[in-house]
Amino acid sequence: MHVVRRGTGTPLVLLHGFSLDHRALLPLDTVIDQAGDWERLYVDLPGHGRTPVGDVNSADDVAAAVEDEIRTRVGTRPFAVLGNSFGGMIARRVAHDLRDQALGLATLAGVFVADHDHRDVPDRTVLHEAPRVVESLGNAGEEYAELAVVQSADNAQAFLKWIQPGLEAADQEALARISERYDLAEEPETASLTPFTRPTLIVTGRQDQVVGYRDAWASVEHYPRATFAVLDTAGHNVHLDRASLVAALVTDWLERVSAEPRQ
Repeated sequence: MHVVRRGTGTPLVLLHGFSLDHRALLPLDTVIDQAGDWERLYVDLPGHGRTPVGDVNSADDVAAAVEDEIRTRVGTRPFAVLGNSFGGMIARRVAHDLRDQALGLATLAGVFVADHDHRDVPDRTVLHEAPRVVESLGNAGEEYAELAVVQSADNAQAFLKWIQPGLEAADQEALARISERYDLAEEPETASLTPFTRPTLIVTGRQDQVVGYRDAWASVEHYPRATFAVLDTAGHNVHLDRASLVAALVTDWLERVSAEPRQ
């Protein structure tokens, strides 16, 4: 599995969304670096970026592959995990399966209901349109406009730098195969009824028409140490749409994780 490693210290595993790659979460790197001593492990999930799909056929297989990679690179050391979108669903599974090692869990626009038809999502909303900006992106304009809540030159450039490369690198045949078994066999919160008591951060976008925000809130009682945040003027790329606010929330989460006792 392709992993980009930066820094030293306590391991922090970062898992990107479906059809993207590790670059989608690199905008957080400076924030994490300034928050303390963190060994950032940016993972390309199977079938994404530079990681071949191999025999991975489902979300459960993806989670198992990530856990194997953590065992190889982290060993028995404590670690934290952060996931975006599909990566958020995998992160939840990892944090529960490796609960004895997991110091904390964060999800950004994380998937809490795998079946698209059963998600509780708001209607698509664009608060500010910038047609010239969208047109300037050429072939990438349609993909950008599909998710952008506030269209702007800066936001579009962030999309081109961090999101578009992963879309272009993805193995579409592999993703189609995984999509057929996109849901986990059992939700982590159901499989393990014991609450997850480590510091948690759940960030959602108020205008996120992909995964919404209400489904995440349904799990609030399972995470007694969680900060839950619904950010206005934010869609599915919440960490790009509200970069400063997400940076503050991630920093707070990392400070809480750092204060946790190591077992």
